[in-house]
Amino acid sequence: MADLLYIASGIILLAVLAGLWRALRGPAAADRMMAAQLLCTGGIAILLLFAQANGQPAILDVALVLALLGAFATVAFVLAARAIARR
Repeated sequence: MADLLYIASGIILLAVLAGLWRALRGPAAADRMMAAQLLCTGGIAILLLFAQANGQPAILDVALVLALLGAFATVAFVLAARAIARR
């Protein structure tokens, strides 16, 4: 069962790498932010799979913190974009 979880995390890692390429090459700031959200979501998924495969519940806490940081980053981006648009 653990092997299947590792394979699934490898597939998710490939998707995250594609998102990293988009974050570096995105034509607009919104594209880069969406790619950063993909990186955050993919990282959370990989951490959750590793926690289940290794039987280490402490990794779940790391995934939760990463989810909160991703949400805060999105809110900060929206507030900054709104402030720039009002100028």
